[in-house]
Amino acid sequence: MLRSVAVIVMDQVAAFELGVLAEVFGTDRTADGFPSYRFDVCTADGGPVRSRSGFLLAPTADLTVVEDAGLVAVPAHADGAPVPEPVLAALRRAADRGAWLLSVCAGAFVLGEAGVLDERACTTHWRYTDELQRRFPAAQVQCDSLYVQDGRLLTSAGTAAGIDACLHLVRQEHGSAVATRLARRMVVPPHRDGGQSQYVEAPIPKAPEAPTLEPVLEWLMGHLRHPVTVDELAARAGMAPRTFARRFRAETGTTPHDWLTNQRVLLARHLLEDTTLSVEGVAEQAGFGDAAALRHHFTRRVGTTPLAYRTTFRERTTA
Repeated sequence: MLRSVAVIVMDQVAAFELGVLAEVFGTDRTADGFPSYRFDVCTADGGPVRSRSGFLLAPTADLTVVEDAGLVAVPAHADGAPVPEPVLAALRRAADRGAWLLSVCAGAFVLGEAGVLDERACTTHWRYTDELQRRFPAAQVQCDSLYVQDGRLLTSAGTAAGIDACLHLVRQEHGSAVATRLARRMVVPPHRDGGQSQYVEAPIPKAPEAPTLEPVLEWLMGHLRHPVTVDELAARAGMAPRTFARRFRAETGTTPHDWLTNQRVLLARHLLEDTTLSVEGVAEQAGFGDAAALRHHFTRRVGTTPLAYRTTFRERTTA
């Protein structure tokens, strides 16, 4: 059972991500029957570091406490900041002895530098998943997950997803009842549905740069609500259907059907956020025909239902 937690911080540590770890594991709630932890915030030399918000942090220890901690956690730090070799070595030793390793947001890059993401499933904030995969090609980056567990490696997406990951770890170590009580105490859901896709910025759909097909795609963007076939699009482009399909993939990187479905989902997202249309009305305006088809495609691509998405993201106006 988890009893000790060491959080490694370096210069330019993100205060909120550190605060998530401190709130879950560093707050004494034993009087209310919650587990207790030896909780240390440590630096490479035991000296203070400056947060990204500008204030100084005085650690409680150096890296010595990492050697026997049950959980070694890394919050986010400034992108590209150098990681001291003693920190990387301590993380590798923790992995070798079977400790839990947990990263919050861009903290995954520190774990990557230590080599502990190689051949392991992991994630980070959606803005950084491509960069994480590029820098650590042996890692198995999952772009749409709020958090990913691979054995005793736990990585999380941006900011609040760190809370999800920490509660998941509490659930693993102490059971669902404890995790649910702790979530209620923190006034957060014990488990959130869906993945990161629902939080990724969704720009208003526009035609991509496609030299040959641009006139057709611009026309299509203005007619997303209408049913259309590949044969009809090919005729508009003055091509045979098979030639059109090949040219479409060459210029957009995907099939006509997949591209059209994605554009309709993007439009549906904006309609759910910005209008009072019913789900059936959104489905019609976005070209899905009915709510069932919208739910099917929306859930597959966004990771949540249209109604749940609207509940989370619709801007509420006040009188």
